[in-house]
Amino acid sequence: MHKRDRRILIRVAIVAAAVAWHYSQRPRTHPPGVLVANPPVQTEGDLRTTIPRKGDFTITPLATFSMSARVLGRADYHLDAGAKLAPVDLALGWGRMSDSAVLEKVDISQSVRFYHWKVREFPIPEREIIESSANMHLIAADDAVARAIDHTRVGDIVSFDGYLVRADGPKGYQWTSSLTRTDTGNGACELVWVEHFDIAPP
Repeated sequence: MHKRDRRILIRVAIVAAAVAWHYSQRPRTHPPGVLVANPPVQTEGDLRTTIPRKGDFTITPLATFSMSARVLGRADYHLDAGAKLAPVDLALGWGRMSDSAVLEKVDISQSVRFYHWKVREFPIPEREIIESSANMHLIAADDAVARAIDHTRVGDIVSFDGYLVRADGPKGYQWTSSLTRTDTGNGACELVWVEHFDIAPP
């Protein structure tokens, strides 16, 4: 094979890989209607569960946690202090925040571990947006969970369970989950130790 032919094949392979990657990352679309009716389920109390260390981090369970939700946004982190622990954040919505008719009127973004939304006019009350969506930092309990999280894209319907936790790391580092869906701002995100993670088929 001539060098020119090899170069052409390489370019074709690169383009094909780029197209495949773009397709795999495309948001899933849904017709109007609430896709996930129920809010997260959380139980606090006497937790006797021991969670193994995750790298340099000690993990302390604060509450059991399970939920289903529509993925509103995804952000991947590689360089911040929590990247080795929770490299993926998912912005998640349930109730009317899983309805395409509502979401088309809400501009959603993520940055520096925060989830941001803005509207021209409210399609549903502001308090309902706050209490029916959240940004969650996901800690995979094992490699299978990590792979499932890694395959998640915007628009997916996901279900997972585990624990809301506090993570203690080197040099006094501490990262603590919110324990309510009604808060906003710094400290309002959930830090979730995920033991099972499923993506609903399209």
